[in-house]
Amino acid sequence: MRRKLAAGNWKMNGLAAALGELKAMADADGGETEVLICPPATLLAQAAAGAGDIAIGGQDCHAKASGAHTGDISADMLKDAGASYVILGHSERRTDHGETDEEVRNKTRAAWDAGLTAVVCVGESLSEREASNTLDIIAGQLAGSIPDGATGHNLVVAYEPIWAIGTGKVPTTDQIGEVHDFMRARLEKRFGEGVGRSVRLLYGGSVKPGNAGEIFAVSNVDGALVGGASLKAADFVPIIEALGKA
Repeated sequence: MRRKLAAGNWKMNGLAAALGELKAMADADGGETEVLICPPATLLAQAAAGAGDIAIGGQDCHAKASGAHTGDISADMLKDAGASYVILGHSERRTDHGETDEEVRNKTRAAWDAGLTAVVCVGESLSEREASNTLDIIAGQLAGSIPDGATGHNLVVAYEPIWAIGTGKVPTTDQIGEVHDFMRARLEKRFGEGVGRSVRLLYGGSVKPGNAGEIFAVSNVDGALVGGASLKAADFVPIIEALGKA
């Protein structure tokens, strides 16, 4: 059975004082739910040292293990700092930094080589949704961003419709279910039924305590990748607990 995953992406937020939120998150009653926090790189080592049962991840990594890449962080560096996961291909990286599927695939391979689990993000824009191109976009991103060799251990896929991130807009449960069922089928077709069924699929995009339970009841939703609501334990703990009850 796939273990549920409540993942928090702090993005470019948080100073050292923010790490105090981790204890309350670790104390949440989420049953067998795994909790992951991806803080900014400046806090990663401190977070890993005091996170208890919470897994810690990076928000990006370079495709190469080392070299003349000022300002970048390698997967090996994340692992050395205490990370076990890394988010890759987030829409903000694809949009703000022009990351392509090929670049995401290369980064994912680097993450696997370093022993990290990659949380690969996919999602359509509002114009693509309105043009009924969602499943074509998702199919292309899955094929282009995920290397051969995926397993339920080294890969998590997060569906984050770009138009729902930080906007308060949330797809209907039918829309979420359609995409998640589609992703499951594509993974099973490419990697085989066993692997395809073992990869956890997360939903992300304006997940809040008030809508978490409804989202987690959707077919093939194994958890969430949460942005703003993961910054404070008061907001994130109810999401963790809702997932534990789903």
